[in-house]
Amino acid sequence: MKSSHKFSLVALVVTLAVSAGCSRRQAMYDQPKYEPFEKSDFFGDGRANRLPVPGTVAQGDVSSNPHLTEGRVNGGIATTYPFEVTRDVLNRGQARFQIYCTPCHNQSGDGLGMVVKRGFMQPPSLHIERLRKAPVGHFFNVITNGIGNMSAYNVQIPPEDRWAITAYVRALQFSQNARESDVPAPMRAKLEETAK
Repeated sequence: MKSSHKFSLVALVVTLAVSAGCSRRQAMYDQPKYEPFEKSDFFGDGRANRLPVPGTVAQGDVSSNPHLTEGRVNGGIATTYPFEVTRDVLNRGQARFQIYCTPCHNQSGDGLGMVVKRGFMQPPSLHIERLRKAPVGHFFNVITNGIGNMSAYNVQIPPEDRWAITAYVRALQFSQNARESDVPAPMRAKLEETAK
């Protein structure tokens, strides 16, 4: 057998082997499956995605600190933060608020976000008296478990970030209801100079 025939025979065998492998991969790639958030007639709620079983905890997320993970102290709603609120925490909270909260609550927290302008039910303003007086654990709990039309964000947002958002909400509330006397004296002097 000539070497060119041997080469042609080897090339043919390799081509057939690769083609068989590709067709097998294609069949696996095109298998029947649901895409994320696709509708399903199989489940009664019409969703293909399944919610985690109640009480499910991601590996490594087990905590013995209910203040941090549940927003509770001695079984009651927390009135304090589980860690010190620093500028970094507020910056993190602002960033997370802009990602997760502004579509409904808007940048200012007035409840007139973009989805509301498109017809979604308006949430209450974060600046109403009831929410300004609510303990910080209330906001953590609402972010964690949802309320009314608001979905739970316990899967998407880790506890530390939920607390950071809570701290930012408090700062946002304070900023909308601050008095001139709340501004530290050195900053007040700068503001007065700027106003001239």
